[in-house]
Amino acid sequence: MDALFTLPALSLFLIPTIASYSTSLNLIFFYMTWMTLVLSHTPLRVELFGTAAVRLLFYVLPSLLFFLFDILTPSAAVVIKAHGELGLPAGSKRSKIRAKDLKVAGWALANLTLSIITQAAIEEARTSILGMRSALKVSMKLPMPWEIVKDLLRGLFAREALAYTIHRYVLHSRQYSVAKYHETWYHSLRAPFPLTAHYDHPAAYLLANFVPTYAPAMFFRFHMLTYLLYLSVISIEETFAFSGYSVMPTSFFLGGIARHTDVHLLSGAEGNFAPWGILDWMCGTTVGDAAEEDVSVALTEETLSQDGDMDEKIRRAVEESTRRFREERRRLRRRRREE
Repeated sequence: MDALFTLPALSLFLIPTIASYSTSLNLIFFYMTWMTLVLSHTPLRVELFGTAAVRLLFYVLPSLLFFLFDILTPSAAVVIKAHGELGLPAGSKRSKIRAKDLKVAGWALANLTLSIITQAAIEEARTSILGMRSALKVSMKLPMPWEIVKDLLRGLFAREALAYTIHRYVLHSRQYSVAKYHETWYHSLRAPFPLTAHYDHPAAYLLANFVPTYAPAMFFRFHMLTYLLYLSVISIEETFAFSGYSVMPTSFFLGGIARHTDVHLLSGAEGNFAPWGILDWMCGTTVGDAAEEDVSVALTEETLSQDGDMDEKIRRAVEESTRRFREERRRLRRRRREE
């Protein structure tokens, strides 16, 4: 772990954001830092510890802070939860955190570790066993800005296409046994909450998360710096999209992705299979209004059940509308599977 905390490694992420020097001096210092890092460590170490650093800074630490905020101060957290108490890890601000919810967090971190180990195994097999070049370019030559933008755009779109295809046609298909794991693990959650971006059965997780993320970078052979930027974008997206919060840094972009993610789980996987929703929009599998209505009805039903003085006729009306809505949803889901 020493490579992760050396001055070159840390300055690669921090110094460009805190230095008060001119842009030219910052670029010169950045290049010297990168050159020192590449010359002092093997390409595999640079790739793995760079990946670990990005995941730690942009996903693990903020997600853990959000998770602790939810379980330690649920009364404050519920105010900014998109789905109220349903979005808390415990399911209610009056309930204590359960072993099951801690298990979800533990499996999420374990899966993230598994992805880094798998990445290391792929690189070791390519370079040491097969004699191929590394999947990512770890060189002293820095990529040009237009190259970074081009790789980012095609990498993110390839990730969208892979995630949509695997999620819809593998993880939600009766033909594959891994679909049962995905349903009993990830779809057992009430709603997304911090750390659940990487929660799933390990086999389903590698297919749904690791392959769409790493395969484009390997196919286009990203420069290591481009890959770190690409992974930073994905990590920030996962942190906020699965937080369950209604307050986002950008309500249109991250807020839209978060709502897209919420509805996929809350609707029972009726649609919204891709991370950003581009392929869902193109293929007509976007869902939203019906699932939001389902959540609204469910929350209203819960509120009525807790109020002993509520009129019995209103209670029965809500229960009946909920029953009809869920029956219609099951009917549509069966028809979609038959097609």
